[in-house]
Amino acid sequence: MITLKDLKSARKQIAEVAVRTPLLRYLPPVTDDFDKGKERQIYLKPENLQVMGSFKIRGAYNKIASLTSEQRSAGVITYSSGNHAQGVAYAARALGVRAVVVMPRSTSKVKIESTERLGAELVFVGPGSNERQQKAEELAAKQGYAIIPPFNDEKIISGQGTIGLEILEDLKDVELVLVPVGGGGMISGISAAIKLSGSRAKIVGVEPEVANDAQQSFRTGKIVQIEAQRASITIAEGLRAQAIGPLNFEHIRQFVDDIVTVSEDEIRRAVQVLITQAHIIAEPSGAVAFAAELAHADKLPPARKVVVVISGGNCDPHLLAQIVDPEHSRAG
Repeated sequence: MITLKDLKSARKQIAEVAVRTPLLRYLPPVTDDFDKGKERQIYLKPENLQVMGSFKIRGAYNKIASLTSEQRSAGVITYSSGNHAQGVAYAARALGVRAVVVMPRSTSKVKIESTERLGAELVFVGPGSNERQQKAEELAAKQGYAIIPPFNDEKIISGQGTIGLEILEDLKDVELVLVPVGGGGMISGISAAIKLSGSRAKIVGVEPEVANDAQQSFRTGKIVQIEAQRASITIAEGLRAQAIGPLNFEHIRQFVDDIVTVSEDEIRRAVQVLITQAHIIAEPSGAVAFAAELAHADKLPPARKVVVVISGGNCDPHLLAQIVDPEHSRAG
């Protein structure tokens, strides 16, 4: 389990490369919901503004910077559907380290091209998160690479947890924080940072209902793994992990208050609203927490001050166009 000292150390480590993202107040349009918006203060934490467009740079850099010179000289390898891949590629290049990335073939073109531009060597496999992890471990054993896990690692968790430290600095009396859940690295870190700092804020994870392994795990008290075919259904490609990591599960059980789910239509609407009303470009994975606030605020813990983490903005332009204007896309 990570400590507050680990989180503060990570913050110093990543200070040169990670953007200190702000909290942006969100107000609904002047409609019937406007008065409710004034009563319930909603703040967005736009991690889409990070270098490489997602929060992943925080954990990736913290992990690679912690390696010994011998480990760095051998190179690093990771397995990712996109955002962690870019974070590792960027961090490795910044630190002068060779990087290999195992990706599913279904990864969006924009994420593949971005990772390649940073000099990472790509290896493609099928859609299963287990499949890409196994391939990375196989290559690491053969070549001596240091593995940079996407979520199940204390350095990764501490790096992502710096988001929680920033939230408390900007909104000390926050009452509810909504966080997307894939493998569990970000919610592990944020929840630990907030609870270890003495805050009484509720932490609620949000994931697609068609890929609700984390919610099932939280409810049953044991890690539940779902099939790759089921996980791949969701439009939120960054949240297609088949199971949360064991280390992440420990943190979730200790620090997280609940995990809820949202539908595919609710995710699409959240992307639309973020663009048209908040002027924030979020990929579907990055918009799931906002989807819960939009569609299920009445089912969330009561709170006047709410922070919604927008975890990333690396959306394929064609997919973005389909989400924002589906009628026009079909007509074209």
